[in-house]
Amino acid sequence: MDTQLLDPEKDKSVYEKAASLLKSGEVVAIPTETVYGLAANALSGEAVEKIFAAKGRPQDNPLIVHIADLKQMKELARYVPESAKKLADAFWPGPLTIILPKADCIPVQVSAGLDTVGIRFPSHKVAQKLIKTAGLPLAAPSANLSGRPSTTTSNHVMQDLKGKIPAVLEGGACQVGVESTVISLVGEKPRLLRPGGISLEQLIEVLGDVEVDRAITEKIDDDVRVSAPGMKYRHYAPKAPVTVVCGNPDKTFEYIKLNAGEKAGVLCFKEYVKMFPKCECREMGSVNDLKEQAKRIFDALRAFDETEVCEIWAQCPSDKGLGLAIANRLKKAAGFHIIELD
Repeated sequence: MDTQLLDPEKDKSVYEKAASLLKSGEVVAIPTETVYGLAANALSGEAVEKIFAAKGRPQDNPLIVHIADLKQMKELARYVPESAKKLADAFWPGPLTIILPKADCIPVQVSAGLDTVGIRFPSHKVAQKLIKTAGLPLAAPSANLSGRPSTTTSNHVMQDLKGKIPAVLEGGACQVGVESTVISLVGEKPRLLRPGGISLEQLIEVLGDVEVDRAITEKIDDDVRVSAPGMKYRHYAPKAPVTVVCGNPDKTFEYIKLNAGEKAGVLCFKEYVKMFPKCECREMGSVNDLKEQAKRIFDALRAFDETEVCEIWAQCPSDKGLGLAIANRLKKAAGFHIIELD
């Protein structure tokens, strides 16, 4: 299969071309502000199955449905609580997915057999225009091979999915760099299922008390049913095994320098790059620049696959604000092989 790169900056007609593919039951990789997504008509189980086939994604991993109009939330959910309206007013369009009871129009392939659906209104203008042009809600997990680091550029998508999908819609580098925050509103209390571009602290400001699911901080067994993507299985992983070292940055630097082998890769804060002259180093931004770390994290993990490293050591940011999402992605990439120094 030929995979076309469709660039709306060069040709506005590519929106119609991409929309035509989606309406005919095909998949298209699309940009969002978080990561690139592999999209299909969310109302067609047959179309959605092509997402799983292209990615090699487990069938029990639910998908997020992307919309471009608030009215669509009412069409996709059985009911919309006041808490969902508050979150939508505060954070949509933006990197937040809201889990709600699903309407009958959502096929089982999207919900992974659950009675809930995750809904998101992305802020990326290219994604919004495509959804409006197609006139369809789009189910879209990250546009990468299952288990690999997520894709934040069209080139990343091509590395993983060229020849497996008909088209990639160009939208530049993603501005957030980690996937959307996922919050469930179907239990007694709001529950954070996946940290992302909207922080736990921001959610608490709007909703008050928010529970944190244990999948964020520990490994979940493969036989456990989950209600959001990214909660189980090894995710975001480069080819070489990853060890995450948590604690004060100076202490994590010393520990990694002492333990990293000759063929080690090191993912570290900008301030420490020159302190690993014998290692293959990739930086993820300054210690206190969480936005830059989020933008760089997946690109840095992918870059190690172009080297000969046989192991990767990673410094870990704090779990405050956006740091919780970055730390979560690193720990998932490591299969929760973590060393805590504090």
